[in-house]
Amino acid sequence: MIAILYREELKEYDFGVGHPFRGSRYVIFPRFLKSRLPENDNYRILEADWATDEDLLMICEREYIEFTKEYYRAVHKGLRYDGRFYRFHSEDNRPGRNPGKLEEAARLIIGQAKLAADLIQEGKFRKVVSIGGGMHHAKRDYGEGFCIYNDVAFTARYLIEKHGLKRVLVIDTDAHAGNGTCEYFYSDPRVLFIDLHQDPSTIYPGTGFASEIGSGEGRGYTINIPMPLYSGYASYQKVFEEVVQPVTEEFKPQIIIRNGGSDPHFDDPLTRLGLPVEGFRMIGEKVRALAEVCGGKEIDLIASGYNEKVLPHAWLALISGLAGFKVEVREPTSIPERITKMDPVKETENVIEEVKRNLKDYWRSLH
Repeated sequence: MIAILYREELKEYDFGVGHPFRGSRYVIFPRFLKSRLPENDNYRILEADWATDEDLLMICEREYIEFTKEYYRAVHKGLRYDGRFYRFHSEDNRPGRNPGKLEEAARLIIGQAKLAADLIQEGKFRKVVSIGGGMHHAKRDYGEGFCIYNDVAFTARYLIEKHGLKRVLVIDTDAHAGNGTCEYFYSDPRVLFIDLHQDPSTIYPGTGFASEIGSGEGRGYTINIPMPLYSGYASYQKVFEEVVQPVTEEFKPQIIIRNGGSDPHFDDPLTRLGLPVEGFRMIGEKVRALAEVCGGKEIDLIASGYNEKVLPHAWLALISGLAGFKVEVREPTSIPERITKMDPVKETENVIEEVKRNLKDYWRSLH
């Protein structure tokens, strides 16, 4: 039995007409989930409360919170309120027409992160999935990449500061590098951050090269794995087996946080990776196996993906792999020949070797 955190107000995380990130995903997926897998003894859907200013201050500057609250509430009402928008947010966080109640939904995502941590640390569940989580581009005083408040960073920091954990593993499998999360913990050895993402020289945000390994006391605790274009099942499997698994076993985390949705899929319009739906199940299964080192404790944060035909299948595949559900999840679109033939395994092996060279002085398992 796992917990799935969701409430219908998540659909307000909607940047409006003309923007790639729409709240419809939070209507489509719950319907899909319930049609394919009954709640019964499989999972329990729970509702979280919205985060308070005090919660947000754990990861954000007060000035950023105040501006963000006022700006998004104004634009939801159709008012002009530019103020100092570019001081606090990038252009891709600017809403289109008829946006939802974005800031309130962003607070709900942080509230779900808080509840997820509490549920696990209080022993009520060993695995919790937060639908809408994974806002990994947001920083302390700057929102970008469709992200307003970084629930990945909040979850790790809350577990450390409120629950006293000393070793937290964050695995980011979103197609884009988690630059915000990375920035929060770049010099913090309590958080091991492993990030699998499309080669940053080919995609936003342009960070996450293999040479970026942390600083100060945190040097060696950031592991960036830039996946070659069109990396598919075999490439991801190899990275997990040769880097993620051995380092996880050596680090011995007390809990694992994974974030990332469906955008590594081969048919996502914003990315150029090559995962089929079955690859998402494999990622879930790998994370489930890794979590054995910490008694099965894992928090999963799922939001991304920009092909709404693919999104529910990939999300369910991730959850099924994580929880061990036997539900069949089919590929919703035909796999192009270039994907079946072009998985760049050799290039991926070269990336793995580079990662190992950069980190061998910090991890015996990578010698």
